[in-house]
Amino acid sequence: MENSNYTAGLGPKVDWKRIFFIFLGVFLFILVYFAPTFPDAIDPLGKHFSLSREGKGAIAVFLLAGVWWVFEVVPIGVTSLAIGVLQAMFLIRKPDAAFKDFADPAVLFILASIVIGLVFTKTGLTRRLAYRMLLVVGERTSMIYLGCFVLTVLLTHVMAHTAVAATVYPLLLAIYSLYGEGDKPTRFGKGLFIGMAYVAGAGSIITLLGAARAAVAIGFFNDMTGRAIGFFELTYYMFPIGWVMTLLLWVFFMVFFKPEKKVIPGLRDRARRLHKEMGPFTTKEILTLLIVFGSITAMSLRSFVPFLGAIDKTAIILTSTILLFVTRILEIKDLEDIPWNIFLLFGGAMSIGFCLWDTGAAKWLAVNWLAMFKEANWFVFVMSIAFFVMVMTNFIMNVAAIAISLPVALVVAPYLGVAPEIILFASLVTAGMPFLLLVGAAPNAIAYDSRQFTPGEFFLYGIIASVLLMVIVGLAALFVWPMMGMPVTISG
Repeated sequence: MENSNYTAGLGPKVDWKRIFFIFLGVFLFILVYFAPTFPDAIDPLGKHFSLSREGKGAIAVFLLAGVWWVFEVVPIGVTSLAIGVLQAMFLIRKPDAAFKDFADPAVLFILASIVIGLVFTKTGLTRRLAYRMLLVVGERTSMIYLGCFVLTVLLTHVMAHTAVAATVYPLLLAIYSLYGEGDKPTRFGKGLFIGMAYVAGAGSIITLLGAARAAVAIGFFNDMTGRAIGFFELTYYMFPIGWVMTLLLWVFFMVFFKPEKKVIPGLRDRARRLHKEMGPFTTKEILTLLIVFGSITAMSLRSFVPFLGAIDKTAIILTSTILLFVTRILEIKDLEDIPWNIFLLFGGAMSIGFCLWDTGAAKWLAVNWLAMFKEANWFVFVMSIAFFVMVMTNFIMNVAAIAISLPVALVVAPYLGVAPEIILFASLVTAGMPFLLLVGAAPNAIAYDSRQFTPGEFFLYGIIASVLLMVIVGLAALFVWPMMGMPVTISG
């Protein structure tokens, strides 16, 4: 068969679409980097925020990376390397700062989470769990969707959504292998893996254990307002939002990624037979469970045990990685199975996030955006903050997206009669669900490793899912949270 990359008798086929988006990213970089100085951003108190040459450069890199990531003009990990290179070459940040972010603790946390998924697959724990789950949910693909989504959300109640995604991902691979379509992309495959990424975000907003963003944001909020938000108060307000989003996302995937097959005939019998053939738990499986769930328990208890709270969560989860090699459950050849493209992706995401933060570009963007709504209706103002955080969290750390918007929002809020609580909770909801870009959250990138979808597909369907998210935030702000007792406006 003739290679599709060649045109008969004319040599290699030119991919004009790829070339166009390569040069579009470069054009946007040059346009912004060499543009005249932008006007200052002015907050509601009249304070000016200028955009430095470095800040302008950060926005230029941000635009190039966004185009290249969405259209995958080069491997996503290579785009991440370009982020560090551009910062160093154009003197936007010092090289030791730009490249150090590729080994940030958050990036190493993702690496350790991926290793957990890897060891679950190698030992057979993934297949064992997959067969058990299929015995419960049955042969209807709609119920398989729902079962996988519910399992993912339940796990995010007690462990970080990155670790959940890394654990559930191989489970989905095992389930998809029984679908009967090999490795080729299908609607069912797209829905299964993109769905896992989306609902991992929805579940992660419900408790303090689902992600670090809530604990950091609450601490920041307490410093600014003197108002403490407790563990159970967060869950009280977030529980209905997280679970409603999960169920709506299930409907979303049944509409846009309706499986080609309504039923997988004989799936339950096959799962029962395969599970029986696996026999009892092996020593390696038991040891793996002890190591992995030991580290997960330690991370979960950090919020309640002062001694553990002083230990970094990345150090705890990396301890499990070390122990898996010490006990020879994993060997050096297993390192070859780590998706380094995904690892580099998050290194680049951290680098551009810190670049926007350190140069003041993120603050300049936030002030400019929120200043447009300083005289708006309280509801419009709250939605504007939620929207800004939702967009920014697709590019930079969600904690940073909240940290740059909350100070400005909390200054404006009293003049509009807006209670600070609703600003915090609306921001936390959208910060947890970056549906547009793979770099928005680790589960997005982990799901991409399935090769069931392209970054462009993820982006396009993410627009629809993001609209759905904003509708839910709006309904929560107008009806749900006020009925539950949250103050949304203040008098005077």
